[in-house]
Amino acid sequence: MWERSIITVSQLVGELAHAVDEAPGLQLRWVAGELVEAKHHPASGHWYLTLGDAASRLKAVMFRQDAQALGFQPQAGQQVAVLGQVRVYRPQGAVQLYVKQMEPLGAGAERQALEALLARLRAEGLLSRPKRPLPVLPRAVGVVTSRSGAAVHDIITVAQRRFPGMPLVVAPTAVQGEGAPAGIVAALARIAEYPGVDVVIVARGGGSSEDLAAFNDERVVRAVYACPRPIVSAVGHEIDTTLVDLVSDMRAPTPSAAAELAVPEHGQLARQLAQLDQRAARWLSLRITELRRRVAGYVEHGVLRSPERLLAERRVALDRWADRAADRFRWVVALDSRVLSEWANRLAGLDPTAVLARGFALVADQAGHPVTASTVVSGQQLDVRWRDGSWAVSAERPLAAPRSSGHDGG
Repeated sequence: MWERSIITVSQLVGELAHAVDEAPGLQLRWVAGELVEAKHHPASGHWYLTLGDAASRLKAVMFRQDAQALGFQPQAGQQVAVLGQVRVYRPQGAVQLYVKQMEPLGAGAERQALEALLARLRAEGLLSRPKRPLPVLPRAVGVVTSRSGAAVHDIITVAQRRFPGMPLVVAPTAVQGEGAPAGIVAALARIAEYPGVDVVIVARGGGSSEDLAAFNDERVVRAVYACPRPIVSAVGHEIDTTLVDLVSDMRAPTPSAAAELAVPEHGQLARQLAQLDQRAARWLSLRITELRRRVAGYVEHGVLRSPERLLAERRVALDRWADRAADRFRWVVALDSRVLSEWANRLAGLDPTAVLARGFALVADQAGHPVTASTVVSGQQLDVRWRDGSWAVSAERPLAAPRSSGHDGG
């Protein structure tokens, strides 16, 4: 018979909490399971979770400071891996996992990574570039696909049916598997350097999301975006959408449909050329008729029928211009004559001999410079010139200051 010892519920829960806290294997553990419940508390920012598998369930909580680092939105049904510490929640005596980190697993992780890549590509502008038009008549069509798949056979069959003899340049590569992304990138580089290729088809048949993973690879997406030729994508079935479809210039639901888009129909082109030829012939005929009517109008014009009339009109006009030129010449000569006459009269008025003719005399020094009474000195030799002769005289000091007169000499 064992000794009877009674403890309280709180004491027992405390002992359990102490045992859990001290257990080294329960400090921080990665735990994988399904999110049976995932509730977010908006006010506190905490996540209240229930993890489970086929046999057990475990309550968990992720506080706001840890939840802020989540790169996805937890949802019930997701497979996740959490890093947490086991503790006993004493008010309820329940074991609970306190989560520090959480990551999606499986398809959820792939979807999260794909959405993150899509957001980054959209932010860089790879999805907003204007789509390039496909050539009406390409010199050659490039094809990037598997050598042994049905896609290449379908493309060749449709291309030869629509345009017999259309050159097809195939750059074979693996389209699924670990090495597929690098192979597709290399094939695109080869096809872009091939002379004459004006449009490229990137294709593969249907498959699971794992089979199409190469066409969601960032390396392949960037290679498709950087290709200098317009690209038609035909990856998977019509319901499948890959990142390559989003950056391509045109998307086709199947490889056969891609060939329909990239390769023109020969008969339709021939009909279009015939229509253009007819339109050109009609336009040329109308143009010739119009020019003939214009030439006929010129021929029937009175000037061409009687060219001497044109010459007579030109002679009359020439005579009028000659008369106007003669009148202008006479007017200019008369004007110049009046101007010369005026200047001659002005020059005559300035002639000193004309002043002498009126009875005045010009008194100058020996150098011939005119002098005045104020500049003459006693005994200075002067030359006095009248109209009819001149005298050499010697100046004497005047008895009184000379009176001012209207003339300087004589």
